[in-house]
Amino acid sequence: MQFGPDLPVKLYTVSMKSPETQQQRMVRLIDRLAPDQGLTKTVLDGVKLSRANHSYRKAPVLYEPCIVFIAQGRKRGFLGDDVFVYDEQHYLVLSVPLPFESETEATPEHPLLGISMRLDLALAAELVLALDQAGATSVAEPRGIFSTPIDAALGDAVLRLLQALDSPLDAAILGPSIQREICYRVLIGEQGGSIRAALLNQQHFGKVAKALRRIHADFRSGLDVETLAREANMSVAAFHAHFKSVTATSPIQYLKATRLHKARLLMLQDSHSAASASAAVGYESASQFSREFKRVFGRTPLEEVSYVRHQSLALPVDGASRYVTSA
Repeated sequence: MQFGPDLPVKLYTVSMKSPETQQQRMVRLIDRLAPDQGLTKTVLDGVKLSRANHSYRKAPVLYEPCIVFIAQGRKRGFLGDDVFVYDEQHYLVLSVPLPFESETEATPEHPLLGISMRLDLALAAELVLALDQAGATSVAEPRGIFSTPIDAALGDAVLRLLQALDSPLDAAILGPSIQREICYRVLIGEQGGSIRAALLNQQHFGKVAKALRRIHADFRSGLDVETLAREANMSVAAFHAHFKSVTATSPIQYLKATRLHKARLLMLQDSHSAASASAAVGYESASQFSREFKRVFGRTPLEEVSYVRHQSLALPVDGASRYVTSA
């Protein structure tokens, strides 16, 4: 067979899509697994997916120890003079429960999509001990909160966790080991030394962390600074100074913030009245509760409940107690 210049030649082209990036696969999975605004619980205890279709202004939040990954969108946390960005390139870690302020960047076309994992302190302590025994020591100042770039290995583990969540059987069988890997990779990461130092109770950080756990366990009781300082084996002045270095607030303000956040949840999630919620968290004066609530949230308890429900904000979006009790 001969081919001449006058014979027609058909050209066939193959259209090939570029392979999805790691981040695009995370977005696709969370978008499908968490289609509704707010927080979506998963079959794994302590692991939640989040979605926010709109931006939210800076507001008080209370995070429990957790690791937060954002696949799309951006959040900023404000603690004292420090700003913590967690977005597609950075994840957030808290080794102690902390009240701070947070804002969210999102749109209906580009919603914030994320996954949070409660920091299992017993597992983390076990991994820290194993790292220490293996000679993987790290000298760093203990910190209660930090944001840091996510590397490829950690991103791959988070993606595999999302893929496992797509199947109840995979989640049940593979999920715990992937969670363990994520915790390990955070501990050996760029700022993992800070959380390892915190978990090893180095310096005064451990005493403050113990006081924070005491506050969260007994915030309804009549705790005072003298009691907390005595239990930490510090003078009141030393305890106050070290407490503020970890939380950027005073012990009394921290206790108040914890009570107010817990009361807010009771009103939003359990339909408590302001008087009932204030009594439930340890306030003896409803009027004092209302004054302090407005000082923190910018609205009275009734105004806040009405505003949140009207704006459809009652559903959690990021694991913070502005919406739920824990990450």
